[in-house]
Amino acid sequence: MVERPASPVPSARPRVRASWVRSERYGVSPDGVEPVFTGAVDTGSLFYECGAEVLSQLHGTLGTEPVGLMITDHEGLVLARWSVDADMNRSLDRVHLAPGFYFGEQTAGTNGLALALADRVPALVRSGEHFVAPLRRYTCAAVPVLDPRSGDLVGSINLTTWSDASSDLLLALAQSAAGNTSALMHVRAGGQPVRPLPRGEVFHVVADRLPAGDPCASRGWQEAVGAARDAVSAGRVLAVVGEPGAGKSAVATLARQGSRRRERVLVARPPAAEDVESWLALWSPALAAPDTCVVVAGADALPAWAADELVAVLPDGAGPVRPLVLTASSFAALPPALAGLVDAVVEVPALRLRPEDVEPLARSFAREARHCDVRFTPRAVRALTTYGWPENVRELRSVVREAAGRTDLVDLAHLRPEVLAGATVRSAGSSSWSATRSCAA
Repeated sequence: MVERPASPVPSARPRVRASWVRSERYGVSPDGVEPVFTGAVDTGSLFYECGAEVLSQLHGTLGTEPVGLMITDHEGLVLARWSVDADMNRSLDRVHLAPGFYFGEQTAGTNGLALALADRVPALVRSGEHFVAPLRRYTCAAVPVLDPRSGDLVGSINLTTWSDASSDLLLALAQSAAGNTSALMHVRAGGQPVRPLPRGEVFHVVADRLPAGDPCASRGWQEAVGAARDAVSAGRVLAVVGEPGAGKSAVATLARQGSRRRERVLVARPPAAEDVESWLALWSPALAAPDTCVVVAGADALPAWAADELVAVLPDGAGPVRPLVLTASSFAALPPALAGLVDAVVEVPALRLRPEDVEPLARSFAREARHCDVRFTPRAVRALTTYGWPENVRELRSVVREAAGRTDLVDLAHLRPEVLAGATVRSAGSSSWSATRSCAA
């Protein structure tokens, strides 16, 4: 058995120390990487296409340098590796840092690519900072790659060299490669302007200013709201999951306001990873305040260390009503520390699965924008209802506000071209789509 120290080298940074704690919690063996292999990797994504092109070019410029270049998915699955150094390749194979193997924190403990994915910021892990003893012969630099359109974590670029080699430029090279990959993805995706998502906001939902009744009456929506209210009333920690923009924060807020009208509800949307520390300090004290709930929107975007800190500041004991609700794309995407708190999961159906909610939502958004009722022609309603809404309620709100800002009577001419084109396609296939919904019901 390989002997290892009880903690990383004394000079290790707080992020590394936190990763060691998580590695122990996951039950990672300090003696060696226990291989977790999958028989196939996804090499058909835009991320892989662009990342492979960038790393192939970088590989060609490094000559005989003993560096392994890797591209991984968002879970730490190694998709591809480049290195001309035979000793490096054999060594990486022995620790399973190879295509088809998972190398995240839960599998390989503290290492560069695992830390970059867990914290969503660039990471450099040197020799003795690795949790698993055989990995201490390496220094690893990794940078997470985000989808330039959605902001979702899609994977990482990782560079690994020997621990006794100079690592001064390793992280800079990884950052350059990750930046070039993201830029190439943006160009290959059509170069559409990126619509910035709300980030880092913390706002108070005032109960007296909520609409006098939920405009959404579809069965799927009402079932989600009802299930969320039941979970809150039972004192459970609730996670509301679903596609981006589907209305997860609205369901969470309606659940809390429905059972406790006098409760103060704060909604906190995660900022960029480098700003999370000050963001947590801004609102986390409210978790201990009476009659207060915080809806952490997009909790799956939190760095692992932030999730650990959030769990640490939660009041002890179950209590009649828990002071926290989480929203995420899925339960599986939540950081493990937060997932361990969750007692109930409610999924919000996408807007395309509840077309009967489109018209009342559109009228509500138009009224909100103009402070008066705005009319819609029948053909405008038909176009809105038959469009697929890939960005869900968030996109509907944007389209309606833009149209209502131009007229008191919204017609086809006031809607975005993509809505009209999408409505035509959706309308042509509406019979089979409706049949699918009926069968699913």
